Amino acid sequence: MNKILIVLGVLIVVGGAAFLLIQGTTSTYEADEVEVVVVEEEMMEVEPGGGIGDGAQPLNELIAAEAGPVEVIGSSVEGRDITAYHFGTGEKEVMFIGGIHGGYSWTTALMAFELVEYLENTPSAVPEGVRVTVIPTVNPDGLYSVTGTEGLFAASDVASSQAVKVAGRFNANEVDLNRNFNCLWEETGTWQNQSVSGGEMPFSEPESQAVRDYVELYNPVAVVAYYAAAGGVYSSNCKNGVMAETLALTNTYAAASGYTAHEEFDFYDITGDMVNWLAAKQIPAISVLLTTHEDTEWDKNLKGITAVLSSISN
Repeated sequence: MNKILIVLGVLIVVGGAAFLLIQGTTSTYEADEVEVVVVEEEMMEVEPGGGIGDGAQPLNELIAAEAGPVEVIGSSVEGRDITAYHFGTGEKEVMFIGGIHGGYSWTTALMAFELVEYLENTPSAVPEGVRVTVIPTVNPDGLYSVTGTEGLFAASDVASSQAVKVAGRFNANEVDLNRNFNCLWEETGTWQNQSVSGGEMPFSEPESQAVRDYVELYNPVAVVAYYAAAGGVYSSNCKNGVMAETLALTNTYAAASGYTAHEEFDFYDITGDMVNWLAAKQIPAISVLLTTHEDTEWDKNLKGITAVLSSISN
């Protein structure tokens, strides 16, 4: 019994000493205080033109600067690229569009490719303050069905069959893309003396969607679209009268090129037309109809293009 009491006494003494030792080493510890700093970020104001920050570039100009000289703006029903070629870095964008009727109007696409080559070799042709965008073909599927070639082609690539060329007017959904825009759109449109499909609704087709999205993003100051064949320059309007700026654009191109100027296309009623949709958006736009289906009339059109770019830069 005495041994047990002795052991207990020893344990009590040792335990008490250990407790005092631990208290001595830990009681002086204090945690460091952590200072939390809250940084408030100042919100940048959005400029009226879409830029961010005081005096910033408009957003569409910033996007344009990032786009590079060649930009795929969409794809066709069959997955072919719809490509835009850019020249110059000015604030005023002028668009030149070909090939909306694919292989039927192959000369308009070839003329636009000639313009791309010319501007690549002659960068000084783009005035200061101007940006030129060329879309050689809005309907690459229809063009391919006639030329059998992706992108740039030669006149010798074009099929000789008129039936093949006519079929190439339409996209792969058999829609006339120049009846698929949102100006007086109808599901069934007219081409010459026959009915054509305008699509299930305005902008039902990926090709017209690509043009719409590009225009709404960049808001060009003028658009020139090429067709064949009647030999003239035609103003646009969506039953709201011809804008003074459109009439000036029409006369400038016609006077320089030698084509006849017309205030409207009145051969037959047009529904869902691309340039008339542009007019509805208050964008000056004209249709240049080549004289035949066999000649790009490059020299005439270069004069018209040069005159337009000069007038836009002033």
